[in-house]
Amino acid sequence: MTKLINLNIFKRFFSSSSSGGILLLLSVALSLIIANTALAEPFSQILQLPLGEDFGIIHLKYPLTTWINDGFMAVFFLLVGLEIKREIIEGELSSFRQASLSVLAALGGVAVPALIYAGFNSSNPQTSPGWGIPMATDIAFALGIISLLGDRVPAGLKIFLAALAIVDDLIAILVIAVFYSSEIHINYLGYAAGVMMLLIILNRIGVKNIWFYIIPGMVMWYFIHHSGIHATIAGVLTALTLPTNDNDTESPLEKLEHALTLPVNFIIMPVFAIANTNITFEDSMATGLLSGLGMGIVLGLFLGKPAGIYIMSWLAVKLKISELPEETRWPHVIGLGILGGIGFTMSIFIAMLSFKEPLLQNQAKFAVLTASVLAGITGYTILRLYNRKQKKHQ
Repeated sequence: MTKLINLNIFKRFFSSSSSGGILLLLSVALSLIIANTALAEPFSQILQLPLGEDFGIIHLKYPLTTWINDGFMAVFFLLVGLEIKREIIEGELSSFRQASLSVLAALGGVAVPALIYAGFNSSNPQTSPGWGIPMATDIAFALGIISLLGDRVPAGLKIFLAALAIVDDLIAILVIAVFYSSEIHINYLGYAAGVMMLLIILNRIGVKNIWFYIIPGMVMWYFIHHSGIHATIAGVLTALTLPTNDNDTESPLEKLEHALTLPVNFIIMPVFAIANTNITFEDSMATGLLSGLGMGIVLGLFLGKPAGIYIMSWLAVKLKISELPEETRWPHVIGLGILGGIGFTMSIFIAMLSFKEPLLQNQAKFAVLTASVLAGITGYTILRLYNRKQKKHQ
């Protein structure tokens, strides 16, 4: 009986949409504890351990941290790509009326934070490359927090946030591919393009076996990794070639999406968080929040995100391009916009690509953590208080 109860507890935890966010939060806490104790140095050495082998012309030996940030994250981006394609084919992005609000809100939520960051850092060549950091929304954390509210918020608001975060991630992926890639090697890019063409042909001739896409996708990852474009893009490109449909029959895309959701949310993202938020607290970090770098990130995420999302949503509705989801009111959009300021995973990822200097990386990570905590608490509080106010007037 006790075993059955324990199994049910685990099942409820892993099936809960907020569980991924809770586990991420615990992973961040663990990483910060490690970084600020005697475990910091041994942990750093573990992250630098070389893994893999070199097979003649094929180079597959990298430090553990590279496998996490380039390999594990490619699987994360594969899942994001699957979600984007499914939403375009059969979900919230499948028609102009459905997609327009999420797309326009996401564009506002990307542009305003980038402009705020640029305003603080455009004259500083050391920190100016970080303009992409406050653009991103962390899907797992944002959806995890809004799910904690249960039926206190309209179901349509949750769908709006999910679709907005997916569009936001698509924009972040394009930004990484175009602006945060190193020197381009055309020959490897050509090889990757050849593999992509093969995947498209497999899709067109109706191949349904998932492994016929995953294995070439891994080969494409290798070529893109050596091309100078960030290797995680291979995950998205592979996802876009998976066959899907717009009916109730489970497609290969949906089958792979279901298979990846638990490993990504409960293994890949926590491992990424543990490896990349191990920040050793220093006095310079607190003062760093008041620097152009810190202010650009914190204000970009905490103020720029909700401002951009709200303004573009308001314009889209007033111009009759879009309409708010059912039972959603403008205070809901404000709360949702603030939750969009939870940058975390994607923002930290872009921070790692933006700066090579460890001090700048740590200051950027600390600013992202600060802004994300503020956004999470404030967004949750606003949505909960507005729900109470609505109940009083019923």
